[in-house]
This record gives sequence, C-alpha cells and structure tokens, in this order.
Amino acid sequence: MKESDRVGLERTNNLLKEKLLRWMPEPGRYPTAIDGLMISRRHDAKELTNCIYKPLVAVVVQGSKRSMIGSEEYRYGKNHCLVIGVDMPSANHVIVASPEQPFLAMALDLDKYLITQLAAEITPSSRLGNDSYKGMAVAEVDPDVLDAFLRLAELLEKPEQIPVLAPMIIREIHYRLLIGPQGERLRMVNTLGTQSNHIAKGITWLKDNYKEPLQVDELAKKVNMATSTFHRHFRQVTTLSPLQFQKRLRLYEAQRLMLVENEDATIAALAVGYESPTQFNREYKRQFGDPPHRHVSRIR
Repeated sequence: MKESDRVGLERTNNLLKEKLLRWMPEPGRYPTAIDGLMISRRHDAKELTNCIYKPLVAVVVQGSKRSMIGSEEYRYGKNHCLVIGVDMPSANHVIVASPEQPFLAMALDLDKYLITQLAAEITPSSRLGNDSYKGMAVAEVDPDVLDAFLRLAELLEKPEQIPVLAPMIIREIHYRLLIGPQGERLRMVNTLGTQSNHIAKGITWLKDNYKEPLQVDELAKKVNMATSTFHRHFRQVTTLSPLQFQKRLRLYEAQRLMLVENEDATIAALAVGYESPTQFNREYKRQFGDPPHRHVSRIR
C-alpha cells in the first residue's frame, strides 16, 4: 500500500473511531437503522463468545480480536477486514480492549443476490475455475472499503437519508469486495454450478436441519455431488467435516439455550437433536473444556 494511502486510511480510521464512540457510549452490540449493519464496542479483553457467522464483512476500527472459525485461528486488529462467504461456526475472543481504548468494530451482512448480480457485471479473473475456496479470510482493509464504512456511519446521523443512500453505499462495498483480493472467493461461493456453491447449499441445509440425523451421502446427493467429492470440498471451504460442522451448530445452540433461556443440559441436548445426554455431555466437554453445567456457570 502506498504511503499516501496509509495516511488516508489512518485519517478515515480516526474519523470512524470518533463517530463510533459517540454512537456507542457503553459496551455492547448495537443494531442500527441501516439494515444488516451492526456496530460493537467491547471493554473486556477476556470475553469469549460463540456464534454462527452469517456471510458478512467486518472491519476493526480499534483493538484486536482472535477468532476460531471452523478449525483455523485468525488474529486481526485495527484496519483489518474479515470476510466470510458462508455460514460458519466461530468462537471469538477480544484480546486488546480497555475502557480507555475500547475494541470497536462494524459488521455488514453480505447479500448473496447482490453479489450474484454484481458478479455478472464484472469481468471474471482469468484464474477463475471450479475449485473450492476457503469460506473466510482476513486481510488489511482496502482504503475505499473503510471509506464506505465511514459514510455508512455518517448516515446514522442523517436518518432521513438512509433509505436512499444506504443501499448505494452497501452496493459499493459489495462491488469493491468483488474486485478486491476476496472477490474470487465470494464469486465462486455465489456462482451456480461451482463446487463452492454446491458446498454453500449443503451448509445452508445443515444450518436449517442441524437437529436431524446426518447422512452425509444423502446430503451429497441433495447438492449433486459424489460423497467423496462433497467431503473433500466441504473441508476445503469450512476447514471442518460435515459431521464436525453439524456438531458445532448443535453445541453452540445448546449453549445459547442454557445461557439465554436457562434450560438445563438435558433439555438443551434434546432440543438440538441429541438422543443421549451422556453423549452430549461428552462432546460438550471435548469442545469447551468443561461439562455443560460447570462451563455455563463459569461463563455467568
């Protein structure tokens, strides 16, 4: 990146930081008047959260974070950009934050229909093939992408302009991602007939049906792939096997039921598809390090 671009990036970052601090006087995750845009502030560097990421682009304005997405760890901080093209289970841990210098970030849901529409208008890379691409990546944010996020933040102060201008800026962000380093990844996931798109459909089915017993060969048939090919490309995109992916979905939802809805472990296990509470306890401990009751009590 040119020095002039770095100077501009730092200027944009400072303006964005100022606006986010004003909009978020206290720690938390804040939905906004712009559909699909979430802003967040964290003071505690020890907070660990598990979630299922939807396709999104997130930029860190201040602080840094560690995410275990699938089976791979990512560390990213100020002026870094996280792009996720498919639904992914993730464990997130803010590692640099304080009340004086809080962790600040913005996240925008990605619209697969908009990606498909824009991709049809952009000349594809000569390297575009039918291979699978990993469904997530972290990189330094493009100055133009950060500038677009700044303009979204500015719109929060002008709510009457949001209906007209927000869709234009969101379209621009999608376009800039498609012509940037992550473009091929997003294009392949959203292009009918590619291996990545078949896997994306399989992931959607798993997310919608995670409580059901999983027959991988049947799921492979649903997305028109041979079982061995499905296994290989699924791991390439998600870094997990289909069974591991389903297990994460079940365990994260069970944890949410216990933490948010105060369900006990047995009820949570049955609610997410486990037939045996013993198996649930064993797999929960393997994933989180403690049995369900102890782990949930420790989080609280």
